[in-house]
Amino acid sequence: MTAVEARLAALFDHLSLARVHLAGRASIDWLGFASAHPERIASLMLLCPQVLEPAALLPLGARVLVVAGDEGRGAARVRAALRLLPEATARILPGYTGLSWSDLAGDRGDAIGPAIEDFIDRADPLPAAGLPAQEGEVAGISYRVRGAGPPLVLLPLELSPGQWEPLIPFLTARYCTVTLGGAELGAIANLEERGRSAYMDVVRGFLDKLAIKPGDTVVEVGCGSGVIMRELARRTAGANRLIGRDMNPYFLHEARQLARREGVDRLIELGEGDAHALPLPDATADVALSSTVFEEGDADLMLAELVRVTKPGGRVGVIVRAVDMPCWVNLPLGPALKAKAEAPGVIGGGVSPGGCADASLYRRFHVAGLRGVDYYPQLVAVKPWQRRLARYQEQVLAILTEVEATAWRAAAARAEADGTFFIAQGLHCAIGTKPG
Repeated sequence: MTAVEARLAALFDHLSLARVHLAGRASIDWLGFASAHPERIASLMLLCPQVLEPAALLPLGARVLVVAGDEGRGAARVRAALRLLPEATARILPGYTGLSWSDLAGDRGDAIGPAIEDFIDRADPLPAAGLPAQEGEVAGISYRVRGAGPPLVLLPLELSPGQWEPLIPFLTARYCTVTLGGAELGAIANLEERGRSAYMDVVRGFLDKLAIKPGDTVVEVGCGSGVIMRELARRTAGANRLIGRDMNPYFLHEARQLARREGVDRLIELGEGDAHALPLPDATADVALSSTVFEEGDADLMLAELVRVTKPGGRVGVIVRAVDMPCWVNLPLGPALKAKAEAPGVIGGGVSPGGCADASLYRRFHVAGLRGVDYYPQLVAVKPWQRRLARYQEQVLAILTEVEATAWRAAAARAEADGTFFIAQGLHCAIGTKPG
């Protein structure tokens, strides 16, 4: 598999971009390129990152801008890392959390746009890119070119529904923006990788328990890149109506592309829909399900919507991340360090105020009136070849002292050498039947 940095280099070469201003969020998208080709980055601008790795950013010196909220666990991690980056510029968004699914450009574009403009003005000047408006794909990365001026490359903003679009009019007035996407970057890459991991063993067992029969209509809420939808299409082979809904148009675009590539696009109905107010009639589904979505909004309202669109006698199933369960870190660590790294909530994303990422899922099913409920927690191992392990390591390192971080890195190197390093994260799963 070609590394992300090689794909980005191939794309920039194709567009004749020797140096670029680069903006994004998740380190997995830019980290390799910054390490392999630091000379090609005129500036690196990060929007509400959940973690920062100072060692990766130090070589870029004053070319780094971090725009961050001031609330939540991610903000605390970022503030701690910024103290180790004396040359970096920080812009703080007051009263903002910046969760992985926050609509950053839509929520705070009025502050983010000027911060980017001001930082680029103070960076090394770049010549105009001279590119016409165009779209295409190179090395598995899709791109769209708009505007004129110095090149500003926009990496995906994780789960953000609007991605960069609310800021595009502002940015294209001054820059040649190159917006990137595809299955090799951002949250799409993470979701697709998860679909090739042990997580799918949990999903397949979950689908088995849902007992989908030929002719059943199945609705997935928050279908993301379509991993579960495509699994259902392969399982049912046209014997069922499969409906996927997601509020993120960026995800839906990528999901349609991936379904088309696998030849199952005609078996799946994908469309926009907010989990809090599904655009589906009552009693549409024989089976309604959702996986790792209830963390991101009002879980009770989302569950009520799943129940509403399910027929009497139909099944409802939900999977959530388990921030109340300790992770399992398979490293040779001392007891105190191991307990600190495995503590609930260290690894994993944030949770909305009304969200569910704990065992309260089981009580919510009871309150919703579902019957015959099967409640069961699971552990999923994440291994070195998966992008998520690098992110989990960043999240652990962000809470460690320098001495503890040194011990962690040494243990990780030993475990990677003998192939035993993994981190297992918890999930809560529940399946019930709607009375009727």
